[in-house]
Amino acid sequence: MIFGYLTLFVALAISGVAAWYSIVGLMAIFAASAMSIAIMGSVLEVGKILTASWLYQNWNRVPFLLKSYLTTAVVVLMFITSMGIFGYLSKAHIEQTGDLGVVENQIALLDIQIERQQKDITRQQGALDMLDEALARYTELGAVTKGLQAREDQKPERDALNLAISTSADEIARLEEEKSKLQLKVKAFEVEVGPIRYVSDLLFADADLERAVRWVILIIIFVFDPLAVLLVIAANMTLRDEYEKKRVLTPEVTPEVTPEVTPKPKPNPNYDAEAEEWFSAVNADDDFKSEVQVKRPRKWSVKIDKNRV
Repeated sequence: MIFGYLTLFVALAISGVAAWYSIVGLMAIFAASAMSIAIMGSVLEVGKILTASWLYQNWNRVPFLLKSYLTTAVVVLMFITSMGIFGYLSKAHIEQTGDLGVVENQIALLDIQIERQQKDITRQQGALDMLDEALARYTELGAVTKGLQAREDQKPERDALNLAISTSADEIARLEEEKSKLQLKVKAFEVEVGPIRYVSDLLFADADLERAVRWVILIIIFVFDPLAVLLVIAANMTLRDEYEKKRVLTPEVTPEVTPEVTPKPKPNPNYDAEAEEWFSAVNADDDFKSEVQVKRPRKWSVKIDKNRV
């Protein structure tokens, strides 16, 4: 009996948790009427459990059409509950990975900016190399004085190019520092989703995290609500078996019937056997009876009357 009640408690606990996930998930799907969805979901969840229990208790004496409809209703409600659970778990996963998407986009933008600054440095460095090549020609031709003069003429341009290169390098350093901070957030998220990432690596060759999460959610919902309903039925079976066993083992106690005692008639103290005999003889002969009734002495009449008391 204790095991039956324990089964019933676990079934109701699982059903309650499934109902909560389902209602929250349906509220997320139909956010415009959240309160109405909550009321509807609560009533339907209770109705589903009671319907499953009632069907088991009365399966053999329920008409076929009613039995078919109630069974279909329970299956459809289980599907609705599973859909709500899927919505709830999907919402939780999206909220968890939503920030990651933003961070990854920020990292991608930083990479673009870093690449742009690196191109600027390459371009500016190329300009400096061209200036150096021009000075090298003067040196090759032996025109050192002209080379020095050219170098003096190049000085403002060189300073501008060097300043631009330095500015771009500083910007790259700043961007790299910001990128490293964002990468730390990504690493923290990867630690959180590490188990599911390993599952993804195990199930799929391309290590698709989103597809792995969807499969895990589907596996959960296929055993969540159906397990709750079937455990309710199992609890009904266990409790019924325990009740039948207890009724068989307990002998029925029939109440003792006290026999009715008919009280013996008390003897008549005025009984006269001789008068009774005379009266019987008179009744035996109708002709004599009519005659004697007229001639009967009074004393016999009194005695007969006393015998009849």
